[in-house]
Amino acid sequence: MSRSDGTETAEALSEEGSARKGLSKPALALLVLTVVVTLDLATKWWIVNNMSYHETISVIGDFVRLTYTHNPGAAFGINIGEHSRIFFLVLSVVALGVLAAIYRSTPATDRLRLLAVALVGSGAIGNIIDRLRYERGVVDFLDVGIGSHRWWVFNVADSAVTVGAILLLVSFLLEEGRERSSARRAPEGASVGES
Repeated sequence: MSRSDGTETAEALSEEGSARKGLSKPALALLVLTVVVTLDLATKWWIVNNMSYHETISVIGDFVRLTYTHNPGAAFGINIGEHSRIFFLVLSVVALGVLAAIYRSTPATDRLRLLAVALVGSGAIGNIIDRLRYERGVVDFLDVGIGSHRWWVFNVADSAVTVGAILLLVSFLLEEGRERSSARRAPEGASVGES
């Protein structure tokens, strides 16, 4: 067995041991995927079957409302015209491919990054399902704001993507900080060993 094989085996055993302390890498991803997609599809189903298009229902005064609408574009009202639905469908599928690559390269011990990737991927899948089944685009219904100053109407999948993207950024920043810290310590250790 070569040295690299031994290192890879040791890393795999280390990841496996840490995964036993909690959910395994695939179990964590599957749990997040199941919860987010189920909640997303269930809330959209309720909206479509219980509200009229563009109907608004107050939940917490004027601050939180349910407003049934469809968005052919992307989050935050991004729309590129009549081909928005197809464009963002293709973009979402490409994003899933990138997320799959990040997931594969993420060690089981990096729970924050795994959670982040699972949230973004789950949200993307929820909205992909809508783009495939509704010509008008994704079902949006969460309407937050004060008076005429309102956020773009969004859904559970959009929330998962947003939270996941923030966590993913945090995980990359933390990794960069760890790498900088290791790089600073390495020369100090080398100079001590040389004397």
